[in-house]
Amino acid sequence: MPVFEYRVRDRSGKTLKSQVEAESMAHVRDSLRAKGLMIVDIKPPKTGLQGDINIPFLNDRPPGLKPIAIFSRQLATLINAGVPLVQALTIMQRQLEHKGLQNVVKKVRTDVEAGTPLSEAIAKYPKVFNRLYINLVRAGETSGTLDSVLERISDFQEKDLALRGKIKGAMTYPVIVLVFAVLITYVLLTTVVPQFGGILQQLGGDLPLITRILMAVSDFLRTKVLLLVVIVGLLVVAYQQYYKTKQGRHNIDEIKLKIPVFGTLLRRTAIASFARTFGLLISSGVNIIESLEITKGTANNAIVEDTIENAKNVVMVGEQMSGSLAASPVFPPMVVSMIAIGEETGALDTMLAKVADFYDREVEEAVDGLTAAIEPIMIVFLGGIVGVIVAGMFLPMFSIINTLSK
Repeated sequence: MPVFEYRVRDRSGKTLKSQVEAESMAHVRDSLRAKGLMIVDIKPPKTGLQGDINIPFLNDRPPGLKPIAIFSRQLATLINAGVPLVQALTIMQRQLEHKGLQNVVKKVRTDVEAGTPLSEAIAKYPKVFNRLYINLVRAGETSGTLDSVLERISDFQEKDLALRGKIKGAMTYPVIVLVFAVLITYVLLTTVVPQFGGILQQLGGDLPLITRILMAVSDFLRTKVLLLVVIVGLLVVAYQQYYKTKQGRHNIDEIKLKIPVFGTLLRRTAIASFARTFGLLISSGVNIIESLEITKGTANNAIVEDTIENAKNVVMVGEQMSGSLAASPVFPPMVVSMIAIGEETGALDTMLAKVADFYDREVEEAVDGLTAAIEPIMIVFLGGIVGVIVAGMFLPMFSIINTLSK
C-alpha cells in the first residue's frame, strides 16, 4: 500500500507532519478531515529512484535482539523528552536501518494513530515483540510510565545481549579450531595416508594395528564419504525429532545441565535469566502469576520450565514459591534464601535484581575460565590427532628399515 506524507494543523493551530498508508490521496484527505484536522498539503508516494527499495528477503526477515534494544532505548528517550507517541514512532521509522523492523514500526504507528494502544499494536507482530515485551508495554501504559518501562526493557535487552556475546565469543575459538581439526584430519587421511599406505604395502612386512586402522579409515572416507554424510544427517534428524517430544526434551535438557563445566555455565545462565526477567516483570507492575508464566516461556530449558511451573502452582494456592524452588536441582540455597527474604519483606523485585547481578558476574567468570581452559585443550586435541596419524605412518617405516639393515 502506498505511503503518503502530509502536513496538517490541529485545532490549536499547531502544525503536524507525518505519514500514512492509504489506497489513494482521497482516502488520506477523508481520514484527516474526519479527525478534525486542517490539511496543509499531502505529498504522493515517491516513485522511481526516490522510492523505497523493496527487497522481500530483507523486508520480511525478523530483526534480532540488538535492533529491538536500540529501538526501545531511543523510543524511551523521545517519549521522556515529551515527544508524542505517534511522532516518536514516525521519527524511529525514518532512522531505523533494519528494513523489517522499519516496516513493522510503520504499521504500528498507523494503528496507534488510529487510536489503538501501543501494546495492542505491537501484539500483532509476535515474531518481533515477544510476550514479555508486550506485557511490559501494557503495564507501562496502565501505570502511565511507558518511558521508564521502555528504558527497563532496553536495559534488560542490553544486558542479555552482553551476556550472549560473552558466551558466543567464548565458543568461537573452540568451534574454529574444531573445524580446522576436522578439515586437516580429512585431508591427511584422504591424501597423505593412502600414499604412505601404498608404499608400505609394496615394501611388505606386518603393519602395526594403528596403521591398519588408519588405512581402513582412509579407505572408508575416500570410497564411502556419502554414506558418512547420510549417517550424520540421519543422526541429526533423529536428535531433532526426539527433542521435539516432551520426554525427549526433558531428558536432553537434564543431561545438558549435568555436563561438566558446560552444565554449570547453563545453570548459572538460567538463574540469571530467570531473576532478571521475573524481577523486571514484577517491578513493572505485572502480577506474579502472569510474570511466572511469561518467565517460564523464556527459560529455553524443560527442567527450568518445570521448576517455574511448580512455583506458579504453589503461588496460586497462596503459598510462597521459595519452598517450591528449594526442591529444584537448578536453584541453589543462596538464591532460594534471597527469594524467600524478598517474599517476606515485600522487596522481591529488589532481591531478584541482586540475584541477577550476582549470577551475571558468575557467568562472566565461568566464561573467562572456560575460555582459558579450552585453548590448551584444543591445542592438545589437534596435536594428538596429527600425532596419531604421523605415528601410524612412520612406525612401520622404522620397522621395515630395521629389517632391511639386518
